[in-house]
Amino acid sequence: MSPSLSAKFLSGVIEGFYGQPWSHAERLELFAGMAAGGLNTYVYAPKDDLHHRALWRERYPDAAATALAELIDACRRKNLRFIYALGPGLDLRYADDAELDCLRGRCEQLLGLGCTDFALLFDDIPDRLTAADAARFGTFASAQSQVANALFRWCRDRAPHGRFLFCPTPYCGRMAGRGLGGADYLATLGRELAPEIDVFWTGPEIVSPTITVPHVREVRALLRRPPMIWDNLHANDYDGRRFFCGPYAGRAPELRAEVGGLLLNPNCEFPLNYVPLRTFAEFVLGTETWHARDAYLAALRAWLPAFATVGRPITLEELILLGDSYYLPHEDGPEADALLCGVTRLLDGHELPPADVTAFRLQATRLRDLCGRLAELRERPLFHALCRRIWELREELDLLLRYVDWTAVRPPPTAPCQSDFHLPGTYRGGLVARLQDLLVPQPDGTFLPSRRHPRPPGVKATS
Repeated sequence: MSPSLSAKFLSGVIEGFYGQPWSHAERLELFAGMAAGGLNTYVYAPKDDLHHRALWRERYPDAAATALAELIDACRRKNLRFIYALGPGLDLRYADDAELDCLRGRCEQLLGLGCTDFALLFDDIPDRLTAADAARFGTFASAQSQVANALFRWCRDRAPHGRFLFCPTPYCGRMAGRGLGGADYLATLGRELAPEIDVFWTGPEIVSPTITVPHVREVRALLRRPPMIWDNLHANDYDGRRFFCGPYAGRAPELRAEVGGLLLNPNCEFPLNYVPLRTFAEFVLGTETWHARDAYLAALRAWLPAFATVGRPITLEELILLGDSYYLPHEDGPEADALLCGVTRLLDGHELPPADVTAFRLQATRLRDLCGRLAELRERPLFHALCRRIWELREELDLLLRYVDWTAVRPPPTAPCQSDFHLPGTYRGGLVARLQDLLVPQPDGTFLPSRRHPRPPGVKATS
């Protein structure tokens, strides 16, 4: 840990995504990597563990409880803090004391398994109260604060040194700015929530390109405590077509002194998190300078042995090109960006020097063929995590190369470009693809109807 960080500073991984939870073996591998990298905390919060969210009132059955006990013990042996998170907010009746008994019952079961640290999550839920809840607590923030305080005090009586964390309903700047949770939600939370409870925050956005010190200080003033950063920079559960293996970036080292901790919620597919976790750990433990690209290149170099194949070896340069194609949510890596710029200029009708056209063809062919060669990976779980995304990339590159070759022969203006491998219905087909074609996202975050799909006659725009 960086000598400038408090001993209370939490750094590590949140398994907090929507999708298939990681396997027991993957979690054990994660703990070993976290310990080796100097991280100290694992938060168990997979949204699709039914007992974490949908069945929060029910105890874990014996087999699942045994597996959790093994995870808790594995963390302890690696000197990692295991935090169990519970998300009751979808249907919690705040004014019903029996509901608090259910929350205590779940924590009691986890205490019996060896867990002493807990989190109560109220993210991604409707921000409304029943009449009974409103009559007792008045506001959404007050209802959540009082329930959290009661559970915190109960847990603290049984585990005096345990940590307790809380996720608010508006957990980023945009949500708070739009009034989610009601007026003065964060200020009420800061005033009423027990000061020992840490509060999660994802930054200006759910997936924040940057998290700055001034932003965190504003949030800190409202919450009356340093926020605990739940960082979704590498999360991909909102887009099944992508994953993110770029570096931990967009955060300055000075941020570490302003927050209660940094916890990364990464890709759903565990094998794809090598670079995110390695660069994140280096950031947490690093000095006052941070060079994200350098850390990324070093991490790819260390990851390269996992890409051993039964055929021709994959080179570091090829892995960099692949990684740049799946970099970060708001940016491509330099190699992918250069490829995209080149083909965009070609499609826009620019007369490029023959050397530039040749360079595009070589790079696009190299990436297309690499996607095919990854099927020869010896590390089969890694290939299975990659395969659907890289095959889509391969198909798009193949089509573009065919189009560039077609334009090179200067066809007549009316001649169509066709591909026997990209046919209607089977290529970019299905309802989702057609729905995506209806509204076009604009650079400012707004949406406009596609010109190919004008509003039907007689249908008026809503105000």
